[in-house]
Amino acid sequence: MSGRNGGVRDVEVALPSQSDRSAPPLVRVSPVCHRTLDEGVGYIGINSFPGDAGTVFARTLDDAVKDLADCSRMIFDLRGNIGGGLGSLRLMSYLCPDRRPIGYNLSRKRADRGYRKEDLVRIDRIPFGKLNQLMLFVRFKYLHKDRSIALWTEGLGARAFHGRIAIIVNEHTKSAAEMVADFASANGLATLVGTQTAGEFLGAVNFRLAYGYKPESPSVAGSPVTIA
Repeated sequence: MSGRNGGVRDVEVALPSQSDRSAPPLVRVSPVCHRTLDEGVGYIGINSFPGDAGTVFARTLDDAVKDLADCSRMIFDLRGNIGGGLGSLRLMSYLCPDRRPIGYNLSRKRADRGYRKEDLVRIDRIPFGKLNQLMLFVRFKYLHKDRSIALWTEGLGARAFHGRIAIIVNEHTKSAAEMVADFASANGLATLVGTQTAGEFLGAVNFRLAYGYKPESPSVAGSPVTIA
């Protein structure tokens, strides 16, 4: 491959064993990377929030924050982050010590018949463990079918870097990553650095069609986050 200076570099890529001969081998890239940049400055790069429930991502982010526990300043890099699922809640929860509202999402039916934000079903934690995930599934499959919800932070407690956070974004920062940036900006939790985001935040739900197809139905579109 060509380097930035025009030179050529040899890069070794280790491929996993190919158990399924009908599909190409897959190299999984961790959604989180972290390191200490300088004394007291931590860096966490996040390229997506994989998984609907976000449990695996949340554990990975927990490990990164734990490794950087001595850092009094933190940089969260969301450049190129394509978004994802509920894992973004864990990142937003690390931006502040307390439980606070993030936002809410309404189904068309709930919006048409009227609502109060205070009455919406609240999601304020990542569902760890099979039992909690099953309860969440039952809750929105059978008890609250219209999926109108209010999202709140988890209240993970104070961190040494609170009040000294920077979030880097660019034109390829999308979806749930834009929600993180907007939440941080609206609550004065971080300084946003970079360029205007993509403006592709879109809530969606799955529904079934014939022949096994499962497209997504968009419910509400967002706006790009502008760097002040």
